[in-house]
Amino acid sequence: MEKKLHFSNLHEYHQFLGLPPPEHPLISVTQSKMDGTCIGESVAISTDFYSISLKHITQGEIYYGRTKYDFKNGSLICTAPRQVLKVARLNVKSNARTIIIHEDFLRGTSIQKIIESANYFSYAVNEALHLSPREEGLIKGIFDVLAQEYEQHHDAFSKDIMVSQLNTMLTYAERFYQRQFQQRMESPVSSLQERFISALKSLPSDHIPTVEELASELNVTPRYLSDGLKVETGKTALENIHSHQIDRAKNLLLGSDDSVATIAYALGFEYPQYFSRLFKNKVGMTPTEYRNQSVH
Repeated sequence: MEKKLHFSNLHEYHQFLGLPPPEHPLISVTQSKMDGTCIGESVAISTDFYSISLKHITQGEIYYGRTKYDFKNGSLICTAPRQVLKVARLNVKSNARTIIIHEDFLRGTSIQKIIESANYFSYAVNEALHLSPREEGLIKGIFDVLAQEYEQHHDAFSKDIMVSQLNTMLTYAERFYQRQFQQRMESPVSSLQERFISALKSLPSDHIPTVEELASELNVTPRYLSDGLKVETGKTALENIHSHQIDRAKNLLLGSDDSVATIAYALGFEYPQYFSRLFKNKVGMTPTEYRNQSVH
């Protein structure tokens, strides 16, 4: 039976992780030696904290939500408050660096909105950031500065210094995620766009899919799908869906004598007026104008 745990107190969370008591009630920066540390039973963990962890995981299963994490050495794993992280038969080796930040620590700071809107805190863990050795070295350096500030006597400047370092880390993380998207785009393996189009074409012709449906089909989160397609195509997932529908509409407008309303229904639009508005917005003319212009 799966064990479910929720932590709102940083001290109790440290106890669960086998860490020394935190130096601050709302933030901790730790580095622990894990040589074969294992969690045997299946545990579902949620907290009131943001967590940024740099870990080397050798074996086991980790799920963020319902998605299995594709772990590699040098992975930066970011989790948000009240997100469920499930682990089972986990074996972790090497040094693990972790920052745990209570929501209250961020309130009123310059990075509160940044961290709340950062995409990688809402990704499934299989979309975690996999670092190159150079990138890992940069992140470790920031961890070390944060740890030094965290471990010394806290004064009026401590929080500002730690917030500044966190901001630097998040900026680097954003850059590295963009690099990861770019590399996937250039990979000889099927691109996200190809898989996206394939999923679109496999659906019934009279059904307009949602971004959530297609993300589930591709086993990624909706936000990740939009971000990846934005890098590959310059358009979000919704914009790509619209483009696909417009291309199909053009074929039907020029390849048949069906009315605009009939074509709209065939494409899955409940209201022909909405189809006509979308078409004009994307093409610059109404479906009828497009058809008439192409005939002459």
